[in-house]
Amino acid sequence: MANFNLNINGKVHQVDVDPDTPMLWVLREHANLVGTKYGCGIAQCGACTIHVNGTATRSCSLPVSSVGDKEITTIEGLSENGDHPLQKAWIKHDVPQCGYCQAGQIMNAASLLQNNPNPSDSDIDGAMNGNICRCGTYLRIKAAIKTAASEM
Repeated sequence: MANFNLNINGKVHQVDVDPDTPMLWVLREHANLVGTKYGCGIAQCGACTIHVNGTATRSCSLPVSSVGDKEITTIEGLSENGDHPLQKAWIKHDVPQCGYCQAGQIMNAASLLQNNPNPSDSDIDGAMNGNICRCGTYLRIKAAIKTAASEM
């Protein structure tokens, strides 16, 4: 076990965990931030997407020991009141069905819009490729990203 001071959503969280523990489990089990979901465990589905220094990162394969003093943002930290333009657009376009993948989808989309505030359809397709939605709401996801982009 090792002691880590993590900057998560603008607050320092001190955790005592094995250095190889994936950030997903640190967030869920030690920081009580359960919005980040476990999907596949091999960084292929995107349900566990968080931001590390603003970059979309799969937390299921990110060992806590590699984080250091980097800034971690989870879905809970995207906006204080759930009023980020993407979150509002998700509601407007009725994106979620089961909702399981949506935190990862939103976090990936937020990283896209941070780097490309006016993405084309192909930019969105490329950035969101690999974030799997078992319910197949991809067209609504794309529409919501376009709406959020126009409102940001």
